[in-house]
Parts: sequence; structure tokens; C-alpha cells
Amino acid sequence: MSHPQVVSLKLKRKSRLLEVGFDDGSQYQLSCEFLRVYSPSAEVHGHGNPVLVTHKKDVNITAIEPVGNYAVKLVFDDGHDTGLYSWQVLHQLATNQLNLWEQYLARLRAEKGSREPMIPMNISYR
Repeated sequence: MSHPQVVSLKLKRKSRLLEVGFDDGSQYQLSCEFLRVYSPSAEVHGHGNPVLVTHKKDVNITAIEPVGNYAVKLVFDDGHDTGLYSWQVLHQLATNQLNLWEQYLARLRAEKGSREPMIPMNISYR
């Protein structure tokens, strides 16, 4: 069985969403934070022991670089750029998004992690 191919990728920087369209007609919106914490990079996956990535609520994607016609490299504004997102990976993330997000939040709670950015941005002194 062949996996759906990505036919469109649209980054919505303001809302920090990546819109992914597949050739089966399905479309998904994946948050930059979700894509970052589920990065397929070795750095995140460790050696079969995935690292809990925290403090990425405000992370954004700064570049999308095509890799052949089967994947993209996503460059995040926190400097992370080693994750190669194949069409198969994007499809798995998209179709399992709710379960994966729940798992992530549960793991954050269990390990007392936080989604909040380490350094608060947009501080205004009045």
C-alpha cells in the first residue's frame, strides 16, 4: 500500500500552523509546536528513548526545505533543523494528531514539564 503524497504545504506564521494537503484530498493543520516536539530527528528520538521536548509553545517554523520529492526539512526558530519529515511521517503525525498530543500533554504532566517559553517574550512595562 502506498502512502499518501504531500501535494501542498502552507505555513501560517501568525497562527504558527503548517497546513498539509495530501493527494487523497485530506488536509490537516499541524501546529509548529506539535511538529517540533514530534520531530523525527535523532536528537529528539535519542536511542529508542524519546527526549521530552519542552517550552515550545511559541516556536515557529522559519524555513521549509524540500528533500527530494519525499520529505521536507523544517527549520525552527529555536535553531532546531535536523528533523526530516517524510510524507509518511507527516501523514502519521496528521492522522494521529489528537492521540499524540494527548500523549505529549500526559508526559509533560508526569515529568512536570512546561509548554511555556523559557524566557517570556513580548514583555511590556507599563
